Amino acid sequence: MAVLGITGGIGSGKSTFSRILARLLPAEIFDADATARRLLETDSGVREAVRRDVSPLAYTPDGSADRNAIRRVVFENPGARARLEAILHPLVRSRWLQFAAESRAANTHVIVDIPLLFETNAESFFDRILTVACSRENQMARIAARGLARDQIEKIIESQLPLDQKIARSDFVVWNDGTLAILEDQAAELDLNS
Repeated sequence: MAVLGITGGIGSGKSTFSRILARLLPAEIFDADATARRLLETDSGVREAVRRDVSPLAYTPDGSADRNAIRRVVFENPGARARLEAILHPLVRSRWLQFAAESRAANTHVIVDIPLLFETNAESFFDRILTVACSRENQMARIAARGLARDQIEKIIESQLPLDQKIARSDFVVWNDGTLAILEDQAAELDLNS
C-alpha cells in the first residue's frame, strides 16, 4: 500500500484534502503538525529543550506551551527556529516513519500531512507526493481567520519553500481555490497508481 505525502503552504487546505482522500482510499492519516503540538505539550524532554534552546518564555506558568510566544520567537529569530526544528523534526519523523511501517504491514494506505516535507528532505520516504495549493489571497484570508496578524502570516509563508518549487517537485498538484465539492472532485480524479 502507498505512503502518500501531502504538503503545501500554511492555509492551503492540506488537512481538509487529507481527510477527503483518506475516506476515498481508504487510508490512515498522520498529522505532522498535530504531533509537533502534542510533543510541545506532553513531552518533558521537549519542554526542557525548548525552554533551554528556544526561549525560557515558551511555556506558561501552568506548564502549557505558549504557541504565540514560540511563534513570535522563531519567526523573529531564524536561529531559534532552527533550534526548535532540530528538537521537533527528528521526533516527528520517527513517529510518522513508524506509523507508515505499521500501516504498510497492515496493508493500509497512509497519508502523512506534512507541511515541511521538502524543507525536511523527506521526499524519498514517500511513494507519491501531493501538493495542495491555493492563491496567496485565499491563503492569507484562511490564516487570518485563525487569528494571526498579517505580519506573522507573511513571516510564516516566507519561512516555507516557495509554492512554485513545491509544485515542481510533486507528483500531483491539487488547486484549492474553489468549493469543498471541487476539492472532493479533484481527490476522486487522482490516479495514485500512475
